Amino acid sequence: MTNPRKKRQTSNGKYIKSIVYGGLDGIVTTFAVVAGSVGGELSLKVILILGFSNLLADGFSMAVGDYLSTKSQNEYEKMTWQKEQLEIVNHHEKEVKRMMDSFVDQGVDKEDANVIVKTLAKYEKPFINQVWKEKYGSDSTEQLPLKNAIATFLSFSLFGVVPLLTYVFSLGLPILVQNSFLIASMLTGITLFILGAVKSKINHSNWLKSGIEMLVVGGLAAVVAYIVGFVLGNI
Repeated sequence: MTNPRKKRQTSNGKYIKSIVYGGLDGIVTTFAVVAGSVGGELSLKVILILGFSNLLADGFSMAVGDYLSTKSQNEYEKMTWQKEQLEIVNHHEKEVKRMMDSFVDQGVDKEDANVIVKTLAKYEKPFINQVWKEKYGSDSTEQLPLKNAIATFLSFSLFGVVPLLTYVFSLGLPILVQNSFLIASMLTGITLFILGAVKSKINHSNWLKSGIEMLVVGGLAAVVAYIVGFVLGNI
């Protein structure tokens, strides 16, 4: 049987990925909308309308995508699990021999491999788990589509609102209007760097390099959007 603790860790890891990548997509796309709007010299009201429309629509779209992809993954794993279960029932000795050969190829002594596999073969679920891991490179771990979708949407919305905060506060503090884009750029840059650094914990890369990479990517997206807005706004 799959280790409950391992399943819990895998599930938590999935939520962390949904939060980080959802947040990165949210802040980059929203900041690009803001930059394009500023480049096109649109009004404060229009910037807020476009920004929040994008935030909610894209956030919902990403959540639905995450839900459907996770659901499809679960269905695929269930189907292949049943296939492996049937294969083991119909060709038990063949699967046992194949696994023994696999252990031997990995450097396990033949007698030890025989003991390990014969013992494991007595227990259906652990045996199927090992067969799965041998063929597909990981254990079968069911994920929760709805929770993943909610994590993605909330993260997209939470981080995606950062570039819009200055413009929201500008409605009550006119003094911020003149420097709104500069302040929004600074807040966005700091958040991008932090999210990039956190992302490094997922893919086990250097946190400084990952943070700078996300800052550059987000900055380039904003520059492109600003130029497009500026060009179209002057046509």
